[in-house]
Amino acid sequence: MRRLLFLNGIKAFEAAARTGSFAAAGLELSVSAAAVSRMVHLLEHRLGVALFERKANRLVLTQAGRAYQSGLTPIFDALASLTAQVTAPSSVRVLTIGVGHTFAMRWLIPRLSEFRSEEPDIEVRFTTGGAAVPFGEDWSCGIKLGTGDWPGLVAEPLFAGDLTPVCVPRLASGLKRPADLKGPSLIRVAHSPEDWPIWLKAANLTRINARGPEFQFYGQALQAAADGLGIAMGIRPYIDDDLAAGRLVAPFDLSVPKGMRWYLLYRSFQTDQRDFAAFRRWIMRAASEPATRPVRRVGRAAPRN
Repeated sequence: MRRLLFLNGIKAFEAAARTGSFAAAGLELSVSAAAVSRMVHLLEHRLGVALFERKANRLVLTQAGRAYQSGLTPIFDALASLTAQVTAPSSVRVLTIGVGHTFAMRWLIPRLSEFRSEEPDIEVRFTTGGAAVPFGEDWSCGIKLGTGDWPGLVAEPLFAGDLTPVCVPRLASGLKRPADLKGPSLIRVAHSPEDWPIWLKAANLTRINARGPEFQFYGQALQAAADGLGIAMGIRPYIDDDLAAGRLVAPFDLSVPKGMRWYLLYRSFQTDQRDFAAFRRWIMRAASEPATRPVRRVGRAAPRN
């Protein structure tokens, strides 16, 4: 028999792990933050493992928590997608996009009204499609960061994954040159520990080590930077809108390739499907628009700053 432990606790944990806080999870689930915390505590007790480390101002997933969340989020997304398909009228035109939460929030959703104005009859649905999530059978397409090697799929490049530090203008005023950076102020992303070393090496600053606050996702790190907590490593296209609005600034004219690109992924037969073809035309055009400001791009070697 299928063994399902405490589904309310599982939902509470998944929402807290994905959003990064009990408060945000409570808003999503329409319960209080305290209720989410209690359900997660009870789930941990029943499982016999800790899923979170409770820090002063944030939640940090344990190794078990990361493993559990990486499996749960696609399951809940697939369930939501399946339910939507079953209940949707047969006349509805649906486009399902597998995309990571940060890419969706920081680039795709702010531009989606443009696509909707061109194709108002197509209903766009998002499902989790981060780097560790396999291409879903129900996906119309996916958007992923990688090297372009996805066997059985067409991978069309959208953006170069270029790296450059970003922070609020107040902090940027004290950064005249890269050597002014201090390790404890450099915000890190747990799943991309190589970002700061790549950029610091290009700037000939190999003696500086990033030792600032660590967050699970780029979106959390960039929000922390926007709140003045420190300097985050920005990656295109996540930082484009913040730079354009002045919420963040790039204090140095040095942009370094991460070694990966963003790709639009799809099965070859989908090029004949009208709804996907319309989305493909739109996103390729939107991705070709220039970044907010020019930055000096370097390759493997970089001049000393």
